[in-house]
Amino acid sequence: MRGRDQILQLLLVYVFLSVLLTLATTSYGVNVTYDHRALLIDGKRRVLVSGSIHYPRSTAEMWADLIQKSKDGGLDVIETYVFWNAHEPVKNQYNFEGRYDLVKFIKLVGEAGLYAHLRIGPYVCAEWNYGGFPLWLHFVPGIKFRTDNEPFKAEMQRFTAKIVNMMKQEKLYASQGGPIILSQIENEYGNIDSAYGAAAKSYINWAASMAVSLDTGVPWVMCQQADAPDPIINTCNGFYCDQFTPNSKNKPKMWTENWSGWFLSFGGAVPYRPVEDLAFAVARFYQLGGTFQNYYMYHGGTNFGRSTGGPFISTSYDYDAPLDEYGLTRQPKWGHLKDLHKSIKLCEEALVATDPVTSSLGQNLEATVYKTGTGLCSAFLANFGTSDKTVNFNGNSYNLPGWSVSILPDCKNVALNTAKINSMTVIPSFVHQSIKGDADSADTLGSSWSWIYEPVGISKNDAFVKPGLLEQINTTADKSDYLWYSLSTVIKDNEPFLEDGSQTVLHVESLGHALHAFVNGKLAGSGTGNAGNAKVAVEIPVTLLPGKNTIDLLSLTAGLQNYGAFFELTGAGITGPVKLEGLKNGTTVDLSSLQWTYQIGLKGEELGLSSGNSQWVTQPALPTKQPLIWYKTSFNAPAGNDPIAIDFLGMGKGEAWVNGQSIGRYWPTKVSPTSGCSNCNYRGSYSSSKCLKNCAKPSQTLYHVPRSWVESSGNTLVLFEEIGGDPTQIVFATRQSASLCSHVSESHPLPVDMWSSNSEAERKAGPVLSLECPFPNQVISSIKFASFGTPRGTCGSFSHGQCKSTRALSIVKKACIGSKSCSIGASASTFGDPCRGVAKSLAVEASCA
Repeated sequence: MRGRDQILQLLLVYVFLSVLLTLATTSYGVNVTYDHRALLIDGKRRVLVSGSIHYPRSTAEMWADLIQKSKDGGLDVIETYVFWNAHEPVKNQYNFEGRYDLVKFIKLVGEAGLYAHLRIGPYVCAEWNYGGFPLWLHFVPGIKFRTDNEPFKAEMQRFTAKIVNMMKQEKLYASQGGPIILSQIENEYGNIDSAYGAAAKSYINWAASMAVSLDTGVPWVMCQQADAPDPIINTCNGFYCDQFTPNSKNKPKMWTENWSGWFLSFGGAVPYRPVEDLAFAVARFYQLGGTFQNYYMYHGGTNFGRSTGGPFISTSYDYDAPLDEYGLTRQPKWGHLKDLHKSIKLCEEALVATDPVTSSLGQNLEATVYKTGTGLCSAFLANFGTSDKTVNFNGNSYNLPGWSVSILPDCKNVALNTAKINSMTVIPSFVHQSIKGDADSADTLGSSWSWIYEPVGISKNDAFVKPGLLEQINTTADKSDYLWYSLSTVIKDNEPFLEDGSQTVLHVESLGHALHAFVNGKLAGSGTGNAGNAKVAVEIPVTLLPGKNTIDLLSLTAGLQNYGAFFELTGAGITGPVKLEGLKNGTTVDLSSLQWTYQIGLKGEELGLSSGNSQWVTQPALPTKQPLIWYKTSFNAPAGNDPIAIDFLGMGKGEAWVNGQSIGRYWPTKVSPTSGCSNCNYRGSYSSSKCLKNCAKPSQTLYHVPRSWVESSGNTLVLFEEIGGDPTQIVFATRQSASLCSHVSESHPLPVDMWSSNSEAERKAGPVLSLECPFPNQVISSIKFASFGTPRGTCGSFSHGQCKSTRALSIVKKACIGSKSCSIGASASTFGDPCRGVAKSLAVEASCA
């Protein structure tokens, strides 16, 4: 018996220790709910700032740094979509590796001490190929997307449940101790639901019920869905959401997409959104009762591979976000928003304690006060007109620039005005590098190119013949951008086309997105659609010969439709008519219904040329400015740790691979319009076409190559060039900073970090100009410009005004050179007063090394 007792005692001790170990290693869940004012985390209302980072648009090696910079910028939450077509490219075959490791990404968010919002959708839009839906979904019998359709609902529920269960297994929901505090089902359906009639309502009710039944323990949202059923929170997307009202008095005011800029299309100018306007929109939202706001995007990243939607969305998805495509802080946007977030958080205790009370201070002027019986008081003063105004509030006078909000955490002192930027500006630069190839240490990139010609027309064994012209997406299932349409036709000696052969015209109509026409093996002409109209119609003069003639049409897509009602039905490819027209004799022959031979994809794709393998040609001379060529070279990585880009100026259109990884489609010959770019005034409502730059230039010439994709040496670059270019003109560049600047006036508020300072001397010292080198191990090496008085211009083009201190340059040099950062009072007490009675400011431009 004694032995049994000892065994039982040992078992009890083991069980006790196991329980202790489990308790020590288990994160306790929190309760996430909501009321009319805010999300509640363990019963406490929270004012939350969020930002979107899409994990596939950067590399796993970049994620931790992106998340940390987001936290440093004042974010509480990271928001991401879940990309169905990336995770399940073939039905029941899943990919959660590398850039698609969703679990790792969410865990990194949690490890940084941030929350996550998981927007499962699974429709995402996002300028992502096919809106995030896998192409195999299109071929499910009887399916209709995003409506009350049983085949679609079955697939949607299966994938949504898989993602939820994956998160549960890893204990990633806040209810389990993880970071996920919100999930989203569907996406912007309210924008297009009228097209689906009565079935839209039943579909949305089903989607809501299905999501809630998955029992995540956290709230679900639907964005742009005014009729979202309880308990789903309906949220706002747009450039401004301050006037948004949720569909129930029991739901908080939430903003899931505040567009920090806009996406770029091939053939378009580059959009940007001034930070003064973005900050104004954010401050107005929190002023008028909002408590959760998300930047779409906080880091946009890169559309690697063939992931772009649109069509015609560029490979860069920079989005003018606070963190740029390369993961570096965009200044002053990142810094000014960081100050804004700090100012809002100074008000949080008052914001969550009561409801706002708003009163008019005059035309286009408002004051909103959050005041409690215990003495808490925070206020927002808004000027939503475009002219500067002075207002009186609580017995004090405040200057409000047009289109701005001043934040008063104590209802008296201004912590920040959205139009007055204390943060520095950094001018980015791309420094071109001479990169040595591996073949010879003296060879630069491009001196050792090899190549393989892509055959014109049919070259693969899986080609097939069909009568008539086939729609492309139904034919290729998007396995490739490319579909060959090939036809042989015999022209008799007495054929009327031969009477004026040079005047024969090949007429081709396509649903898009571009095409190249080859006659008897030679490129005869090309055509392309654009972001506004993907369709292509070309009339190409051709010369036909007696006897057999071949017509090979290469149709290509540039990202599949991602938005709109029934977007999955939007076709592509050459659907006709295809005709030969004799201009002089009026003869027309319609070729559309003849027997066409089809080939899906390229021979080079079948051979796997993108990996750099196979027998490449190196002699005689490198062919350039010719269509349909694969190029390969080797290179060493640029020295250092700066982000890398390839400048494709000199090439036409195609795709590029570095060490087998696709960096995306390149298209430097797609040029933006000559007009539409001008100086942009942040005042007044923003739209995607208001602020544009880069007119009459290629939409994109620089393409991101993640550092983690390259080794120090022995790297392979492969290109497929469609229309002709010269690869020897390609150069690598590193993303660096040319200058950092700041311009602070005497009327600027104190830096927000000093707002609560107890030092009377600091508060009286006035505004402060601060500079800091953006990269580690850098110090300020020179002061290019310094002026206290009435300086003019912007960063990179400052000039002195009539009023200027003669001591400014020497004082700034002494304070800054040799230091990583410096701060200087922007006041007469620092520089003396060069012109009494005149409003003055301090402008400085510096460089780091």
